[in-house]
Amino acid sequence: MKKKYMLLPAMVAAATLVLVGCSGTGDTATGDTSAGGLSIDVPNVPMMDKLGKAEGEVNIVAWSGFVEPAWSDEFTAETGCVVNRRVAGTSDEMVTLMRTGDYDLVSASGDASLRLIAGGDVAPINVDLIPNFGDDIVEGMQGQIYDTINGKSYGVPIGRGANILQYNSEIVTEAPTSWDVVWEEDSPYAGEIIAYDAPIYIADAAVYLMTHEPDLGITNPYALDQKQLDAAIELLKTQNGIVSEYWADPVAQITSYAGGTSVVGTSWEILRKLTEDEKFKSVLPEEGSTGWSDAWMISAESKNPNCGYLWMDYTSSAEVNGAIAMGFGMAPANGAFCETSDEAAAHCEYFHATDEEYFENVWFWTTPLEQCIDGRTDVICTNFQQWTDAWLTVKS
Repeated sequence: MKKKYMLLPAMVAAATLVLVGCSGTGDTATGDTSAGGLSIDVPNVPMMDKLGKAEGEVNIVAWSGFVEPAWSDEFTAETGCVVNRRVAGTSDEMVTLMRTGDYDLVSASGDASLRLIAGGDVAPINVDLIPNFGDDIVEGMQGQIYDTINGKSYGVPIGRGANILQYNSEIVTEAPTSWDVVWEEDSPYAGEIIAYDAPIYIADAAVYLMTHEPDLGITNPYALDQKQLDAAIELLKTQNGIVSEYWADPVAQITSYAGGTSVVGTSWEILRKLTEDEKFKSVLPEEGSTGWSDAWMISAESKNPNCGYLWMDYTSSAEVNGAIAMGFGMAPANGAFCETSDEAAAHCEYFHATDEEYFENVWFWTTPLEQCIDGRTDVICTNFQQWTDAWLTVKS
C-alpha cells in the first residue's frame, strides 16, 4: 500500500502461521468461491447481535493515514469514544499486535486477513449494525475471498489499489502494453528494472505465467501447487538478473525512478503521482496485475466492541471514507464519495474508484493456503511460509 505519503509500509512479510483448509464438514474446504468468499473450516467466533452502550474508547491498529485527528476528533465528539491509535508498519506487525488482545480494530490487508480469521483472532461482522456498509460500497470490495469466509463477512472495506507498471516515457518511448518488459531476459531495459521486494511478489510472476505459459494451468495467482510455484520462482530468478533494485520502501522506489536508476517496473498510482514529473507514465498491462485491498476487522476479544462498530460505521460514510482515501492515496470503498465534489470526482477518476472493469483485471493480495482457493481438490497448494522460503532463494 501506500502513504501518508512517505510513511507507508511494505505490506507483506513472512507469515509464520500456516493456514490449512480442513474438511471438517461436508460443505467446507470446497474452495468454491463462485458465490463470493471462501469456504474453509475456521474457529467459531460469535458475531455481535446488537449494539450496546459505548464504552468510551476504541483501540485501533492501522496503517499510517487511516486514523487522523481530522476525522477521529469529530468521531469522539459524536460518540464519546476516545480513539487510541497504534500505527503499524507491516502486515506481520498487525497480526502480532492483534493477537495480544489489546486492540479492538485493525485495518488489515488481504495478506493478513486470512491469518487473523483462521487464527480466531477476529470476529465476523454483523453488517446490519453498520448502516453505512450499504449499496454505496463498491461491488468489487464486497464478498471477496480475503475477508469473506463461509458466507460471513469479516471485513468492512476501506479502499483498494492496483500494482501497476510505471515507466519513464523519455526512455521507454514506446508505451508498453505487457509486463514482458520486466520479465523477459532480453528486455531492452535490462539493468534498469525495479521490482517489488516481498514474498507476495511471487503472485506477480504467476499473473504473467497465466497468460504466457497457460499449460501450467494457473487460474489464480495465489493458488499455486509445487510445480506452479517452481515455475514462478524460475521466472523470478531470471528477472533477478535484469533488475536494477528491489523496493519495499515507497520513498526508495520514488528515488530510484527520479534518480534514473530504474526506468520501468512495479509501482502504485500514488507513487507515480508523487514523483511530480509528467515523464513518468503508468499502465495496467494486458495480463492484469496484483493489487491490495484494506478492510476494518474487529478483534474476537474486543473490550470495546460498541465503539468499534461505531467507528466502522462512521468511517464507512462517504465523507470520512473519502478523506481516508484521499489522505492515503487509494480508491475509496464508498463510491458515493465520488459525487461529493469536483475534487472527489477527480480523485476517484485517477484511482479508478468505481471502474469495476478496471479492477476485474486485478488479483488482490490473498494469503496462499494449502487448500487451493481456485477450487482444486486433487492437489495441495503451497502456503505463505513456502512462498517466503522460496522468495529467499530468488534474492540469494
